[in-house]
Amino acid sequence: MIQTVAIAGAGTMGSGIALSAALAGYNVVLLDTFEGALDKAIISIQKNLHTLVQKGKLPESELQQVLLRIQTSGNPETCVADLIIEAIVEKMEAKTSLLLRLASVNAPHCIIASNTSSLSITGIQEKLPHPHRVAGLHFFNPAHIMKLVEVIKGKQTDVATIHELVQFSKQLGKTPVVCTDAPGFIVNRVARHFYLESMKAVENGMATVEQVDDIMEATGFKMGPFKLMDMIGMDINLAVSQSLFEAFNHEERFRPSNLQIQKVEKGELGKKTGKGFYQYD
Repeated sequence: MIQTVAIAGAGTMGSGIALSAALAGYNVVLLDTFEGALDKAIISIQKNLHTLVQKGKLPESELQQVLLRIQTSGNPETCVADLIIEAIVEKMEAKTSLLLRLASVNAPHCIIASNTSSLSITGIQEKLPHPHRVAGLHFFNPAHIMKLVEVIKGKQTDVATIHELVQFSKQLGKTPVVCTDAPGFIVNRVARHFYLESMKAVENGMATVEQVDDIMEATGFKMGPFKLMDMIGMDINLAVSQSLFEAFNHEERFRPSNLQIQKVEKGELGKKTGKGFYQYD
């Protein structure tokens, strides 16, 4: 039974997942080893909680209770829970290295889930003990608001683990969709061309960034591809594009856009840096 949840990685996604779990009544440990990351995450969580109160989605009397359910830690050795959700940089070596450390201090019944957008869950579980308790749990940004969660079954993940993760996702008020481990899973495989074809249209001079966003939003999308990339972060978006490009043996339709690469090289990553395809205050 899942009672305590540890989130490894206190970035935008990790702090959003932590908030979701705390809102659902779980005790949360938010882990990050980078200086200042945890303080920044708590400020972000407090801001999001106040927004929920202002919108009438959370009674003000419960705000402090939610915050008290979230503990922070900068030491992986003290990060013990029933469920660990990894949400760090999209690099296989970094993920498996951290998860090995966490697995060594947790009981065999602990479920280890990766929030990876595109890396192989089977590849991750092959490097960890108790691979039957390893799966993917892919949230979408902002994690405390977006309903969809992909629950990814690796080659060795057992049915009981998937069942527990589905129930956990429902407890968070999410809509879990179980999918088999494959490049990009479902959402990123389908959505990759939402981004790549949009950038191709701009690169070829067919339209401007603003025109593409305007027309996509006019057809019913809540956010155009360029605004969405700015929110996600260009570094993350590029990493997913590169991952799928490699996974599909350099198939041309998955080739990362030069526009993506240039933005990352300039450090124009979107909202988190104050500039991406748009300028932010």
